[in-house]
Amino acid sequence: MVKITVINPATEEIVAEYEQSGIDEVNTKIKKAKDAFKSWKKDIHNRAGYIYEFTRILKKKRDELARIASIEMGKPIKEARAEIEKCAWVSEFYADNTYTLLHEEIINTDARKSVIVFEPLGVIGSIMPWNFPYWQAIRFAAPSLMVGNTIVLKPSSLTPTCGLKIADIFKEIEVEDIFQTVIGRTEVANMLIDAPTDAITFTGSVNAGAKVASRATSYVKKCVLELGGSDPFIVCADADIDKAVNGAVKGRFINNGQSCIASKRFIIVKSAANEFIEKFVSNTEKLRVGDPLSEQTDLGPLSSKDALENIEKIVDDAVKNGAEILTGGERIGNKGYFYKPTIINNVNPKMMIVKEEVFGPVAPLVIVENEKEAIKIANESEFGLGASIWTKDLDKAERLSRLIESGMVTINNVVVSDPRVPFGGLKKSGFGRELSRYGLLEFVNIKNVRFYDELIHYHHVE
Repeated sequence: MVKITVINPATEEIVAEYEQSGIDEVNTKIKKAKDAFKSWKKDIHNRAGYIYEFTRILKKKRDELARIASIEMGKPIKEARAEIEKCAWVSEFYADNTYTLLHEEIINTDARKSVIVFEPLGVIGSIMPWNFPYWQAIRFAAPSLMVGNTIVLKPSSLTPTCGLKIADIFKEIEVEDIFQTVIGRTEVANMLIDAPTDAITFTGSVNAGAKVASRATSYVKKCVLELGGSDPFIVCADADIDKAVNGAVKGRFINNGQSCIASKRFIIVKSAANEFIEKFVSNTEKLRVGDPLSEQTDLGPLSSKDALENIEKIVDDAVKNGAEILTGGERIGNKGYFYKPTIINNVNPKMMIVKEEVFGPVAPLVIVENEKEAIKIANESEFGLGASIWTKDLDKAERLSRLIESGMVTINNVVVSDPRVPFGGLKKSGFGRELSRYGLLEFVNIKNVRFYDELIHYHHVE
């Protein structure tokens, strides 16, 4: 059997080992999910009751679950607790609102009655990453379960315990077959796609997402992809610099920069650059890097040795090609995958730091003459997930927001996910949406039902 070994990125110690799920286990769990679907889909009020109970236990176990995430992927404990609290929010939101969000729609046609109804698809295979091991899984699961689907989750092989703990809560509330977890690497994800699941959702890298989409569509399965981002952070000439700097620190360094919607390219209008850069560097140097289980820690380690080495490679490439390190730029200590929060100036489009998604605590700065140039550079990316614009002129912000090529734009704040509004992007950031009513509708059959009193003869085809 293939072993999945979990390494604490702060200590480099082995904290858990699991056997990878085999094809028999995957198929058995999918069959259980299909059987459970038959009754689960029938009563939305019954489903809401279970999701409220799931939320209650999630809150009760907040500290226990948070500690597991900190140990498995290095998230600072205060951020891990916040992640659990957000999972409870999204679960409660959909338990509260799905009945209303899924209301049938009456359409005026030549039929006596035309109605659009929304019905669950069945078993959804969920392939999720390590960076927000609870949130990524539950932000999809809460709406999908409330619609009436059932789920088989494959969490990242870096954070399998987090995925198993979610399944344990559903077992505790005695609906274990509606949400089950399988453990493994890519081959197990492929088993989920190849098996008789009814749709696939994936959050992760562009390369992996392309392979998931290709494989899923070869079976004519619906899929939603939430992929990478290289979000621009635009500082206009009239921005409130102190607020922009606070946003820059939060936007770049939350979760140690390991977030698809982290601010990743800082584009600053020249007249605001000196003050912004000076304060950004000063505030960044105040961040405390260390033990993720300490309440005082702002940044823990990167998630793995590979992640650390990739950040080192990206920074080295920038320096070799003329970039200037303003702060940071090196790993910390000999044990654990720690890296100093880093700000780099004088970057250019040839550098990896501009071309690729940087998943770590590194902020590249680009200085431009005006907002027109800022928008041009912001859109010169293969990604289109989120963007933030900082200006006191809200009319200008409105105009600039329409020019940004992304799925989400935030004015005078960083991009964050919120159950009330859709989450997703375009270009290589993926397709489909999560959260809000739009996320609910991704994994339903949108059925058109029309009632006639007599046969109507049409003269057109189909």
